[in-house]
This record gives sequence, structure tokens and C-alpha cells, in this order.
Amino acid sequence: MAIDQDPPSQSTPKHHQKPTKPAIAILPHPTPRLEDHFFLGKKLGQGQFGTAYLCADKATQELYACKSIPKEKLLCREDYEEVCREIQIMHHLSEHPEVVRIEGAYEDSTSVHIVMELCRGGELFDRIIKKGPFSEPEAVRQIKMIVGAVEACHSDGIMHRDLKPENFLFVTPDDDAELKLIDFGLSVFFEPGRVFSDVVGSPYYVAPEVLLKHYGPEADVWSAGVILYILLSGVPPFYAATASKILREVSQGNLDLESDPWASISDSAKDLVKKMLERDPRKRLSAQEVLCHPWIVDDGAAPNTSLVPSHP
Repeated sequence: MAIDQDPPSQSTPKHHQKPTKPAIAILPHPTPRLEDHFFLGKKLGQGQFGTAYLCADKATQELYACKSIPKEKLLCREDYEEVCREIQIMHHLSEHPEVVRIEGAYEDSTSVHIVMELCRGGELFDRIIKKGPFSEPEAVRQIKMIVGAVEACHSDGIMHRDLKPENFLFVTPDDDAELKLIDFGLSVFFEPGRVFSDVVGSPYYVAPEVLLKHYGPEADVWSAGVILYILLSGVPPFYAATASKILREVSQGNLDLESDPWASISDSAKDLVKKMLERDPRKRLSAQEVLCHPWIVDDGAAPNTSLVPSHP
């Protein structure tokens, strides 16, 4: 959705006009005006709160993506704090190659704008839909980048809380393009041992302990495990017709590693999936342990077999 503009002024006498509401400042410090530094272009995508646009630096002509968040969608102090935290977290992670790089944040009377690295290759979600199941070497390559981003977050004391294929973008359209993690709107800082209780995330990818309102960063590894399951099989591990039924499957369902195409997938891959989708978060692998798993580090552990796409 485009940034809302004020309606054309009417020739109403001043004493009949409603007093204008003072603009609420959301960022802790005043910023330059976005339009002084960037041209805003076509719409790239739409999220719950913000709209992404193509934008160009007026001085260098370099292209970026700009996420514009209308203030009218931010209804309370908690919403303002989440926007500030998203920007703070992006700055915190800006040196990690698996995370989209922030260029700057800007605020005006109507919106907050986050200018960031442009990823031209589209979502991992779209590539999964197009390709169906990935071969094991392809899945290894993708999950290394995915869990590398998770490990980068966790090592900096950040939990993403909304890992899903839609939140990983390819830098270019090439088959061997790098993946970048995006959308830190639900992300939080954490300290070891701290327990979170707010239920956030997406039904297919949310960890069972999140639904129990007692979780920590291990929940991100579960979500990455769901993505790995989908990369290898083409379908989610817990599937149902409605969101409530999906959540029931996440809470109580059995992990299927027997039906098609799992008979054609290596034992090493299945071992990693099982250890990432371990229901007890205390027994689940950490992001660092996932990156050290034999299927990830041993070139011979992932056979180069193409699988026939399957459907739920």
C-alpha cells in the first residue's frame, strides 16, 4: 500500500478547520528527509505493517529497497517500540553476510522508512514452489545459509521469531545466489536463560514450545528445521486445512520421515531433520551444532539425487 498522503486542502475558513494532530516522533533522534536523499520507485512487496519499494540514492544512483511503515498503522507504544527495535537489531547485525544490510532509517510526519540492501532474486518460498524438492546438495547449500543467519542472530543475542521461506531473499536470480535473512519486526534481544511467553510466528513454522508460551532461541532452530523438511520433501512436516488444525499438528502430530519421498533421502539428512525438530528444546541442536552436523560438513553425506515433487 502506498504511503498515505494528506487529502487536497479545501477552501474552508481557518476557524472551521479541525486542529491538526501533532506528529508523533517514533525514532529516538530526528533524521534527514528520505526524499532529500532517495528517489522512491515501484512497489516490491507488502507486509502486515509496511510496504517495500525500490529506491535509488540520488547521489550515487545505487539501488536499494525501502520498507515504509505508515504511522497510522502503529496503534500503541508497543508498536512504536517494535519499529525502533527492528531498526536497532538490523544495525546490530549489519556486518553479517547472511543478513540483509541496513543503509539507514528515516522518519517524516506520516511514516518511518528503512532503507536496506536490495535483493533481486526473490523469496526462497517462490523458488521452492517453482522447483519442488531440492536435491540434497542443493538443500545443504540453502540450509547452511539459513542456519548461518540464525547462528549470527543467536551469537549476537537476537532471536528472530519468524523464520520462514518468505523471509529469506536471494541476492540475485542465479541458481547459486546467496540467501539473506530479512524482516526483523518480531525479533527480540535475549539473554541466556530468559523465557518468552508471547505467541508469535507463522503456523507452519512455529515451535511447539512457543504455543506453550515458554520458549527461548531454540524455537528458531525448530523453524529452520521445518524449512529443511520442506526443502527435502516439498511439503511441510505438519499440514492441515486450517491454521488452528496446523497448530494442533505442531503441538501433537508425529514427524513423518517414512512416506514418499523420504525413502530416497539419506539417513544423515533424516538424522539432522529429527534433531532440529526435536520437541524438547533442551535436547534440540543449537544453530552451531546444526552447522557441525555430518550432513552439513561432509560432502559425501548428501547424495546428489533429484526427487519427484510430492504434494500434501
